[in-house]
This record gives sequence, structure tokens and C-alpha cells, in this order.
Amino acid sequence: MVDIDAIRRDAEHPVEAGRADVAGVADDLSAAFAGDPLFDWFLRADSRRDQARDKLFAFIIGKLAFGVGRIERPACGGAAAVWMPFEALGPTPLMTELRAVPTLLFATGLARFGRLAAIRETMDKHHPMDRPHAYLMFLGVSRAAQGHGIGSRLLKVGTDRCDAAGLPAYLETQTERNIALYRRHGFEVTGENRPRPDAPPLWSMWREPQA
Repeated sequence: MVDIDAIRRDAEHPVEAGRADVAGVADDLSAAFAGDPLFDWFLRADSRRDQARDKLFAFIIGKLAFGVGRIERPACGGAAAVWMPFEALGPTPLMTELRAVPTLLFATGLARFGRLAAIRETMDKHHPMDRPHAYLMFLGVSRAAQGHGIGSRLLKVGTDRCDAAGLPAYLETQTERNIALYRRHGFEVTGENRPRPDAPPLWSMWREPQA
């Protein structure tokens, strides 16, 4: 049984995930993004979709984010925020690209691999790289704990840290209802893009540091 009150309390003072937490973070984010419109668009459409999404998040969190970005979560789990530093957002090393291919192909299947490539191209094209900033790569709450302000609490911890450092922040969201949440925390929409004409929209949002 999910203890919503415990997750809410812990989200106000999240812990930074260690190596032992990586699998739990990946599971929570995979659950949070089940049914997400952009993930639905590029993930394989067969019976292995859930497994593919789980493996994809395990790779992203364990191989790309952990040890590079800051991964925060309530001590009891159930949600996570993944912040990446500006300095880590350059081109991906070739060996990392090659290691990712099997996981990405399993995630999309051959028929949808081009969709994932189009998403990445769109995100790279519109990501502002002319100013240092913190990049909110993921913010997710497991489905059983959604709707209780947990994501908002995690987000405030991150934006408070940006404000203390005088650092802007950037994110993308593919869920229109989340735009209002991010606006309440100081983000503004800077663009609406589609990787392809049949793809769901992807909104870019930027936040200036606040006093």
C-alpha cells in the first residue's frame, strides 16, 4: 500500500539517490510515464511495451544520469526528479551512443526507431545552449501517488536551489496539463514543437532565477 502522506513529507526534503536507489528511481519514473503521449508515440506497440519502457529508464538513469546529474527522491520512494548540469549536455560520446543502441532498438522496435531519433533531433535543436542552466530531465511521480502535490514539492526543492545559485532552469514537457504546474514555479513556455507532423507536441519551458 502506498503511504501518500509519507511521500508528501519526504518530497519536501528529498534525498539524493545513491547507487542502491537507481533501480527504484527507474521503476518510479517508468511507472510515472506509462501512458505519456510522447512515450506512447515512440515506444514499441506490442506486448513488450512495458518491459521496453522499464529497460529504457533503467539505462537512462543508471548509465546516463547517475553520477553526472542530481537525482532526488523522497526517502520512501514513489517519485523522482533528475536534474542535469549544463556542462553535461554536449554531444554524447561515441561509445555511450553504441552501448545505447540495443536498449533503444528494444524500446522502439525497428518500425519506430526513427521516431525516437526525430524526438532527439527536435530536443537538441531547441535546447538553449547559450547560457549555463540546470536542465530538468525528468520529474515523475508513480501513478499510485499522483495528484497529491508530490511533484510540486520535489520541483520546489530544485527551483529553490537554482534561485540560491542564481541559475536559470530549462525543461521540456509533452503533457499540456503540466504547463500550469511549471508556470506556478516560474517557468514560461518558449516554444511548441513536433518531432514529426503526426507526433504529439513538445513544449520547451525556461525559468529565470528568482529573488
